[in-house]
Amino acid sequence: MKRVEELADALKPWIGPEKMSDAEREGLVRRMLGELTLLSHFAEARRGVDDGRWREERAERLAKAVEAVSGGRIAGEYAETLAKLVIRYAERRDERTKQRIENLAERVGVPEKEVWDIVERVLSGEYPYAYCLARDCARDEVVRKFVEPALELIMLEKALRGEFDREKALLIFGQMFATAIAGDGTVGYRRVGLTVGGELGGGAALLRLATLLLLKELLPDELKFDVRIYVDKGVYHIAAYGEDAARLMRLLAASAPSAGGEYLSPKFDRFVEEARVEVRVDNIRQIEGGAAADLIISGGGVAVKYDLYLRKDHISLRLESADRSHAELAARLLRHAGVSVEVKKRKKRKVWYVDVATDKLAAGRKELRDAVRKVVEEALKENWVDKKKAERWLKKLEGGRVLMEGWPKYKVGLTGGALDVRFASTNSGNIEQVAQRLEEMGLERGVYFTVKIPKEGREGYVRIHKMGLAYAAWLSVNSENENQRKLAADFVELILRRAEEADGGMCGKVCEKVEEIVEKGKSWGSQKLERFEKEFEVNGKKYKVKVIGGEAVEEGGSGRKLLRLKITAEVNGVKSDYTITYGRRGRINAAVGYAYARADAPGGKEADAERFSALVEALTGKKPTIRRRKDGRIKIECYEGHLEGFMLYKEFFGTIMQWLKNTSRRGRDTDRQEARGLP
Repeated sequence: MKRVEELADALKPWIGPEKMSDAEREGLVRRMLGELTLLSHFAEARRGVDDGRWREERAERLAKAVEAVSGGRIAGEYAETLAKLVIRYAERRDERTKQRIENLAERVGVPEKEVWDIVERVLSGEYPYAYCLARDCARDEVVRKFVEPALELIMLEKALRGEFDREKALLIFGQMFATAIAGDGTVGYRRVGLTVGGELGGGAALLRLATLLLLKELLPDELKFDVRIYVDKGVYHIAAYGEDAARLMRLLAASAPSAGGEYLSPKFDRFVEEARVEVRVDNIRQIEGGAAADLIISGGGVAVKYDLYLRKDHISLRLESADRSHAELAARLLRHAGVSVEVKKRKKRKVWYVDVATDKLAAGRKELRDAVRKVVEEALKENWVDKKKAERWLKKLEGGRVLMEGWPKYKVGLTGGALDVRFASTNSGNIEQVAQRLEEMGLERGVYFTVKIPKEGREGYVRIHKMGLAYAAWLSVNSENENQRKLAADFVELILRRAEEADGGMCGKVCEKVEEIVEKGKSWGSQKLERFEKEFEVNGKKYKVKVIGGEAVEEGGSGRKLLRLKITAEVNGVKSDYTITYGRRGRINAAVGYAYARADAPGGKEADAERFSALVEALTGKKPTIRRRKDGRIKIECYEGHLEGFMLYKEFFGTIMQWLKNTSRRGRDTDRQEARGLP
């Protein structure tokens, strides 16, 4: 507690939104420190006291607090009785206790409403000390929230003083923090968050923040990050965004708990997308029958040294350790470098190892291939290895191999700002094989990808549409077919890897475009309309949107098919039914939705159009177009970007996908549409 108090000033920039005033921020810090003080006080008071005696002591202390809150109107044995009833009510909130509180009010001669006001004020947290007595802030589940960050704080302090190994401290902290996120956190696109709630949540959150500040001091400059803490309805959210989140994910990617090549929580899978490693070689030397070198892979502030051998007919990268966790870390860093590998155990010895040969190394990321190539070139220059073998290795390393056996080498790039993902070949058999693999994954030919069979020796192609890549991303996490789900996950990872290579080994414009599409696809159908509430401001006017329900309906037979999105919602307290009708329009078959403001709506058609616009913007993040026609009607228009936003909601997603599939054009029209940046 003393250390957190010392760090309080340094923590203030991380507390509350940037626009919060200094006075508000100071007040929030003091409140959080106060909760930490309360925890310390109650833990000390509880020490050595059995459960029965502690309950009696809580009631005795709470009786004095009740007497003070009531202004002396409830005192003596009545205050003691009410204190016991408040404790019981806080635990159970049963009808019997409620009735006893009301009976007590009658006996004391205090109006029932005033007695309930005292109870609610105690349980609301208005008086933190009384609240903690009623809720028992010394119980295990409350104290447990403080134990882990307290241990982390002690460990990081020792590491900063040189009394504990720095790298080990980073690994242990990363493992513990990742485990906390697995339970009470979220990992999303460029965001890592941890939620701390319950009794004394502010004190626990402040303690967490202190550990992150010390962690920042331990990290190299390129990994230092900032976080911010927000309070919403008594719950504290610690979050890192953008590049700060990416840096934090790099540490967590290297340290999050895993076994058998898989993370122990699906939330950790997101870390892999932000994982970046550095690879370097040292001590290149001649050995009997070839050459060797030390290859070091580092990421998230930790590093592992491997033995790289060039001999006989292959390249081999190895590591052995009696510590399984060290071997798991070595395997994890290799996976971040693009190599599929698992930890294995020697049968007759308690030794864990990883062993990677030529082909898997050639399938790795550019930085790994470049490091291995450097060793091969040096060995060839010194005549330590056979020239033909070395040239064969260099050829494999130069081009890289496919990520998984059976996957072709897709070309990934941007054409006119639109993503272009395709496999090209003059061999019709290869084209058909690629198309069949995509169909096996769950993508429909002509809807999610286009096939052009090569003729007269010219090049043909398989081109994956933007919607096809997004749908593959959705399948990778939602398909009920395990084989289909794995194929889709492998395909998405392959395209992400190819995009990164197209950007020269970094995540540039191509990679960012792919990540954006993949993230959208994975988020489809992830939210529910009936739980949706949002407050926001447009041009100084505040809007409060609450959705009650909704559905999507496809209408029309063999002719023109329409999509109707029906929503029941309250906008600024006015409840209405809204319907958006989508159809296909124009030469590029664009999806366009429309609705007309109702003249009989509260406030007239202008007010209805304004509420309709606010609803669409709240749900999709995009404002619709409002057109005032010559005939006096007001038309609300939505486009593809809005439709993508509506696909986030479970009630809409399936029907929208079916409608898009049923109304899509085959072949060139889809290509032209995507060239204009449309889905």
